Amino acid sequence: MILSGEHSVLYGAPALAMGIALYTEVWFTPLSLDGVRTAFSNISAGATYPLKLISGFKSRLDTRFEQFLRGDIKVHKVLSHFDDLAIYTLASLLQDKPSGTTAVPGIGTLNHKPIPGELGSRTGLPIGAGMGSSAAIVAATTVLFETLLDRHKTPSERMERVRFCERLKHGKAGPIDAASVVYGGLVRVNNSASASVASIELSGDHDLATGQGWYWVLHGRPDCGTGECVSQVAADHGSEDALWQAFAACTAAMEQAIMEGEDPRAAISENQRLLEHIGVVPESTKAFISEVEAAGGAAKICGAGAVRGDHGGVVLVRLDDPDAMAALMTKHPGLSWAPLKMSPTGAAAGLAPRVANVPEQPV
Repeated sequence: MILSGEHSVLYGAPALAMGIALYTEVWFTPLSLDGVRTAFSNISAGATYPLKLISGFKSRLDTRFEQFLRGDIKVHKVLSHFDDLAIYTLASLLQDKPSGTTAVPGIGTLNHKPIPGELGSRTGLPIGAGMGSSAAIVAATTVLFETLLDRHKTPSERMERVRFCERLKHGKAGPIDAASVVYGGLVRVNNSASASVASIELSGDHDLATGQGWYWVLHGRPDCGTGECVSQVAADHGSEDALWQAFAACTAAMEQAIMEGEDPRAAISENQRLLEHIGVVPESTKAFISEVEAAGGAAKICGAGAVRGDHGGVVLVRLDDPDAMAALMTKHPGLSWAPLKMSPTGAAAGLAPRVANVPEQPV
C-alpha cells in the first residue's frame, strides 16, 4: 500500500510504501492436463494455456505491449485475461539465462519445460483497488517458480522482474508496488528511473506494526485502470515540475512523522489536496475523506485513484480514536475496511502467515 508518492514517483519524486498483512498465495499442482490451468480463487474464472504455446505466448504479449507504446492500442488491451500476467511471469522465468551459462534457453531446453498442472492462487487483497494485487501475484509466482526451477534471484533482481511483468498491466510500471511486495516492511523508493529502494526500520511496537490508529478503507473499485490514470495525469500535468516537488515535500514530511512518532495528519491532508488537483479523486471519495477529517482524522487515496467514475479505490485513514472510526464506518456499511498493519517480510516460499487482521466487510 502506498502511503505517499503515488503518481509523483514517476516524475523523480520519492515514495513511501508498505507491505501489508493481507497475503496472496500461489501454488502449483502437477496434473494430467494438456497445459497449465489457472485456478485463481476470488480473482478469475481460470483459463488453460497449452504447453506448446507458452513460449510464443510471451512473445505475443511483448508484441502487443509494443503496439501500446506506439499508440496503436490502449494499455488495457495488452492482456486478454487477468491470469495472462501469471503465465507471462512463468514464461519469462523459463527463458532466463541460467547462472554460469552463456546460453539463453527457451521452453523445453535444459529440462526446464513446465510439466502440466494447475497454477492455483488465493488472496486476501481486494482486486483492482490500488493495493498491489497484480504485483503480489507476479511476486508470488516468481518465487514459486524460482524454487521449482532452482533459479533463485536476489531481491533486486526479483523486484525488476515484477516491475518488468507488471508493465503489461499498467503501461508505465513504477517500482513502488514491486518494492513493497518483494521487500515487505516500510520502503522508500527514491525515484522511478533508478528504482533505488531503501528499507526503513520500524520498532515492533510502532503504530504501523501493530495496526493502531491506521486503517485502510476500500471506497469501491475504480472504473478505470492504473494505466489509464497514469496516462491521463501525464497528459494533464506531466511537465509541472513544481507540482511534483510539492508531492516530494509531502512524502518527506510523512516519513519524518512516521519515524519520529509525530502527527502525520497535516502531511496526509496536503497530499490528498495535491491528488485532487491532478484529478484522480472522485467526488464521492472526496466526500468520504471530508467525513474522516470531520471526525478528527486525515485520509488520502492510495494508488492510482480514478479519472472517471464514482470509486477511488483504497483510502488511507489516520484516526487515533478507534471508537470514532467505528462510528464513522457504521454510516458506510457497504465499504470494506480494517486496521492497517505492516507485513515485516515480502514474497517468500512457504505458507503465508495466518493473521487476525481481516476486513470488517467482505471483499
